[in-house]
Amino acid sequence: MKQLVVPPRAGEVAPPIHFDGSVWLLVAVNALALGVAHWQRWPLSQLMLIYWAQSVAIGLSYVLRILSLERFSTEGFRINDQPVAPTPETRRKVAAFFALHYGFFHVVYLLFLLVGSGRRPARLDGWFLLCAAAFIANHLWSYRYNREIDRQGTPNIGTLMFTPYLRIIPMHLTILGGELLGKGALLLFGGLKMLADIGMHLIEHRELKKVRPA
Repeated sequence: MKQLVVPPRAGEVAPPIHFDGSVWLLVAVNALALGVAHWQRWPLSQLMLIYWAQSVAIGLSYVLRILSLERFSTEGFRINDQPVAPTPETRRKVAAFFALHYGFFHVVYLLFLLVGSGRRPARLDGWFLLCAAAFIANHLWSYRYNREIDRQGTPNIGTLMFTPYLRIIPMHLTILGGELLGKGALLLFGGLKMLADIGMHLIEHRELKKVRPA
């Protein structure tokens, strides 16, 4: 049971997938969203907006994660084409840049979801808020899990900043693909999104645990 909630120490082998609590929580939250979407006969726009909320939750968790770094590497990382030192100022600059860039991208994306032609507007009802809250809780838990791993070594801040963009690719493909395929294929495509989401989650954990000893 300890493996379900306690992050491995730096250098330890990651727990098998069936003992990785972060994976099972991710599966449960994705299944909840798809189940509610089917049960409530949500329009495509509503499930698309849920995935947008998940994407925002990922971004917020990474801003907090960057700001909470105690030791980190800047190897290969540059600001304005200049190498930088692993200082608190660098940490704050990276967090601010990521929040601005990632946030602007998602504001534009939200406008696309809300005003795009041919969509029924999403209803911000109790079921929608439940699913959004579940994704937020999932990534808050993941942030706390990964923060403990970060404190065991010196993760590269550049890798940490760019990882969320790869992490959200499955969600964005689901949103764009769902729009093209239509509601009839939504649950199937959502299931494939969940599998891709889990795959990226496992890759992320494997890569970001490759930190040098503190």
